[in-house]
Amino acid sequence: MTMGTRVYLARLAGLPVFDPNGDRVGRVRDAVVRLRTTNRPPQVVGLVAEMALRRRIFLPIGRVTSMDAEAVVLASGVLNLRRFEKRPNELLVVEDLLDRRVTVAPETGDGPPMPSTVVDIGMELNRNNEWLVTRVAVRGQTGRLARRGHVFQADYDRVRGLVGPTDTQGTSNLLALLEQMKPADMANALQDLPDARRNEVAAALSDRTLADVLEELPEHDQVEILVRLDRERAADVLERMDPDDAADLLGELPKAEQAVLLDLMEPDEADPVRQLLDYRPGTAGSVMTSEPVILTPDATVAEALARIREPELSPVVAAQVFVARAPSATPTGKYLGMVHFQRLLREPPSAILGGLVDADLEPLRPETTLTEITKRMATYDLVAIPVVDNTHRLVGAVTVDDVLDHSLPRDWRDRDLQENDEVTL
Repeated sequence: MTMGTRVYLARLAGLPVFDPNGDRVGRVRDAVVRLRTTNRPPQVVGLVAEMALRRRIFLPIGRVTSMDAEAVVLASGVLNLRRFEKRPNELLVVEDLLDRRVTVAPETGDGPPMPSTVVDIGMELNRNNEWLVTRVAVRGQTGRLARRGHVFQADYDRVRGLVGPTDTQGTSNLLALLEQMKPADMANALQDLPDARRNEVAAALSDRTLADVLEELPEHDQVEILVRLDRERAADVLERMDPDDAADLLGELPKAEQAVLLDLMEPDEADPVRQLLDYRPGTAGSVMTSEPVILTPDATVAEALARIREPELSPVVAAQVFVARAPSATPTGKYLGMVHFQRLLREPPSAILGGLVDADLEPLRPETTLTEITKRMATYDLVAIPVVDNTHRLVGAVTVDDVLDHSLPRDWRDRDLQENDEVTL
């Protein structure tokens, strides 16, 4: 990179990071700005990258050889895997500066400063090979009735209120950045925000997006966010979660609060959650999904394929169709068997599911333990197992992701991973 190159830092978030051999080592999540004395522009000292197992590490800016719209490339594959921790004189661009409300002095020096919101931070390389914050992209607030002002760039020394304590940081630009991420990545980003900022951002997400993100967060963060919402909103979000995930989250709340939120949910959404809460923890009943793909035996292969193509279904849920007598909502009529999606692909679209069912797999009972479920899945290479009650009605299915979620340590989603020294990738 040559001196004078300008890079806008928020645009780097989400880009892959490659070593000199072209191997991907992580993904950019933020940029670290170090404050300096007097009025000198802050110095950009590095990037925060997310590695495997959600570990966030610091990449010194001196080890970066190129940055463009596609990727960030490092000069060396030697990385310090110590978990990144922000120092007192440092700020993070996405976490601390994006959406901050500032004022911008006019270029001529005449007239009042313009209230604005930070959209991005630009840095440039100086003669001493230092990356300094030189430009700030802002959206002007031109009047009370203006919904959105225009975006423009201002020199750093014209911007007031960019650094220092503030209680005037919005969420719109951070939300736009987060909404480009997958729910798991968005959950990771939220974990790194201060509590107040995280709760503010979570409250601004749509019900559907917040439900997806909550399913990816550690339980203590789920509870912290949920209890900060008003109860009507919390009930709406719970309705959009998978019933087993909603039951797990409600299980962390006091019984009285559980009852209030369940009463606020739509009855059709609350009933399966109530049923799951009744099962003993650590059993098939407590971890299963009560909404697998269920069709009656007279349904056709074409109908089954159309059903499993629905985009809201997770891959493990869509991997098989369970066949049962009517009614087809759990608890169903008599359970007959299952048809794997690969079998559906090999059969004529007009074929009837009743003639294709595999009834050899013995269903689980709600009281079956996780240990037994894990053994069954490993022995038969299964991604899902049906669960039936004592009258052989289908009440749900345990999927491999359910087993993983409940077999790993409770804090496996937390950031506090072990710290190691430098490694060569």
